[in-house]
Amino acid sequence: MKKIFAALLSASFLLSPIVASQASADDFRRPPVVVQKEVIVKKTVVRPHWKKGYRVNASERRRFHDVNDYRRYRLAPPPRGYRWVRADNDFLLIGVTSGIISGIIAGR
Repeated sequence: MKKIFAALLSASFLLSPIVASQASADDFRRPPVVVQKEVIVKKTVVRPHWKKGYRVNASERRRFHDVNDYRRYRLAPPPRGYRWVRADNDFLLIGVTSGIISGIIAGR
């Protein structure tokens, strides 16, 4: 009985590399799995809502920053009764009393 058990044990040690190589060989024989993805990219164009003649209300004026050094940004000096303000990346020439936009320069 011991001899049969020893023979089976040695046979299992000798056959295990053969079985393992067969399993790894099967991986190379399979056709590659191709995964197809469909990617949809939505591009949104953000257009500023600033237009000449648009009246800026008080809540929007709070978000603006006054531009006192307009020469630094290469802007012309504002006429009397107007001022340059910066809204996001744009420069707006706004009437002080009316709040109406009279000029727009897009920033970089």
